[in-house]
Amino acid sequence: MKFGVVVFPGSNCEDDTVFTLRHNLGQEIVKIWHKDHDLQGCDFIILPGGFSYGDYLRSGAIARFSPVMNEVIAHANKGGYVMGICNGFQILAEAGLVPGVLLKNIERKYICRNVYLKPQSSSALLTAGLDQRAYKIPIAHGDGRYFADEDTLKQINDNNQVLFRYCDEAGNIVAEANPNGSIENIAGVTNAGKNVFGMMPHPERASDEALGNIDGRFILEQVTQVLA
Repeated sequence: MKFGVVVFPGSNCEDDTVFTLRHNLGQEIVKIWHKDHDLQGCDFIILPGGFSYGDYLRSGAIARFSPVMNEVIAHANKGGYVMGICNGFQILAEAGLVPGVLLKNIERKYICRNVYLKPQSSSALLTAGLDQRAYKIPIAHGDGRYFADEDTLKQINDNNQVLFRYCDEAGNIVAEANPNGSIENIAGVTNAGKNVFGMMPHPERASDEALGNIDGRFILEQVTQVLA
């Protein structure tokens, strides 16, 4: 397995992602500049969190047109694995690689705190092997409110495409546990082919014992174990 993390102007979580995969999970990983046209033979591409292009227009709207995205889209369309975290999720949505959109948080405020997630999809690589419990993962976003129309919601629910829902510490999926107003408490989704994953919370920020929380490592380990 070889991972590649794409760096856009304004990305700020690329080093967290590299550290987690290289030092915590022992994986080969390289950085890929947004103007590159070579994915360097990577099997799994990650679009990290941050504020690509200053979040002008809409979060992810400009990054979606970065030169490297032609290669990322082609990689995904051939069945290659792609994951977007926070701003990366927004970029995936803007590129049409995952269903739905990310809107401004319901209270129109930036949120930075720990939340809890409940794995949902029993068939997606990222969640199929996870225990059915609440995972404590940080969020840091102002435009994280997931939205999809009724037809899209029915499709992703029927096809088991919802990766995570916001829940309380006991694992109950309730409105009070929803930090940003996301429809149906959705915190992450996959595409119909289940090779492209998007999630707003940051598992790479909860993957080291020094941080007092490794719940994020359990999530990212799913990829390395299955694809090893």
